[in-house]
Amino acid sequence: MQKFIHVTKETREFIAKAFNISGRMVNYALRFEKSTDLARRIQVLAMKRGGIVMYEVPELETIHDSDGYMRQYLPNGAMIEINKSTGSADVLYKGECVKQYSNILVSDIVNIQMFATGLK
Repeated sequence: MQKFIHVTKETREFIAKAFNISGRMVNYALRFEKSTDLARRIQVLAMKRGGIVMYEVPELETIHDSDGYMRQYLPNGAMIEINKSTGSADVLYKGECVKQYSNILVSDIVNIQMFATGLK
């Protein structure tokens, strides 16, 4: 799963001029490919100028059923089943529950998806 900071072209150009660096270095920092002090300062400035942290994730089929569950079907055959009323989630693989979560937040779903996509 690729993480990056989305900014406008104008913001990328502004950052390059502000730090007197190439556009390539700006892109490395915004895609978290560099972990230097300069890269962190670029990321902070990007966020201050309206940047949004984004993740590239595989396309998943998500179904919100009338029974109060959200189900995601992953390409590797795993399924994530979230009970929207209790906040619990189960990861099923090959018909068996391999992990359970309780009191999850929306922000937890990405980590659950990463676990489920890694099942083989």
